[in-house]
Amino acid sequence: MGRRRRPRGRVVNGILLLDKPLGVTSNEALQKVKQLFFAQKAGHTGSLDPLADGMLPICFGIATRLSAFLLDSDKHYWVRVRLGQTTTTGDTEGEILETRPVEGIGREQIEAVLPRFSGVISQLPPMYSAIKHKGERLYKLAREGIEVEREPREITIHALRLGEVEGDAFELEVHCSKGTYVRTLAEDIGEALGCGAHVIALRRTGVGPYTGMDMVSMEQVEQAALEGNAALDALLLPVDTALSDWPAVRLNADSSFYIRQGQPVVVPKAPSEGWVRLYEDDRFLGVGVIQDDGRVAPKRLLVGQ
Repeated sequence: MGRRRRPRGRVVNGILLLDKPLGVTSNEALQKVKQLFFAQKAGHTGSLDPLADGMLPICFGIATRLSAFLLDSDKHYWVRVRLGQTTTTGDTEGEILETRPVEGIGREQIEAVLPRFSGVISQLPPMYSAIKHKGERLYKLAREGIEVEREPREITIHALRLGEVEGDAFELEVHCSKGTYVRTLAEDIGEALGCGAHVIALRRTGVGPYTGMDMVSMEQVEQAALEGNAALDALLLPVDTALSDWPAVRLNADSSFYIRQGQPVVVPKAPSEGWVRLYEDDRFLGVGVIQDDGRVAPKRLLVGQ
């Protein structure tokens, strides 16, 4: 048997709230940051289009085990929409399909249609998306001029706040569930107004518990890399901040022992249902769930890594 290759890079644990720059894919941004940190393991939590910028949480080390929870969490966006034109991609990257007049459409008309797009709604995913069809990404098929049938998806728009309206453009703040395509939302609003629309700027401002928080620019990461590992690691948030909106359950030494063995335990004053964060003293152990009998069961432990 050959010897196992040692992983390349250093052990880094934590979460970086990267402000992804325009013009690069989420994976390109991830690979650059991973290289600058010289990290063994890193992953991002939900792609942003190259034409979108903003929050791209990057999970390092054991934090990658929690990336699915961030992927499933709500998102916040700021979007600028142009009325009167539809494009092949729903944004400025595509070719113009149709131009329609926008006279008489202002703040009042836009605000009148927004309630139709609040709450639980059905949305047809765009062809220019990363969804797979028979193993192929839809955007690859779209670039070849192929269109396939897609199933509408149920999404939740928690809040829509209309910002500046100027000429044929308006700004919108969107708080939505995972799986929401803001480009499609803009197109659908344009159709409801009878003139069509496409996205001209898109920025993600929040992911899950990370809403209204400062982000780290690529330039800041590059500068920290010149200063050394301590400066880089100072940019990271603790792993458990990914779940900071979940209740915390504190375990004593005995309960912690059984949880580590994969066994559910009784914890006084624990929540009656749902997901929880597990701690022994101040050490974050991982994720648990409250069973029907009230006991706390381990679901994803990070200890011993």
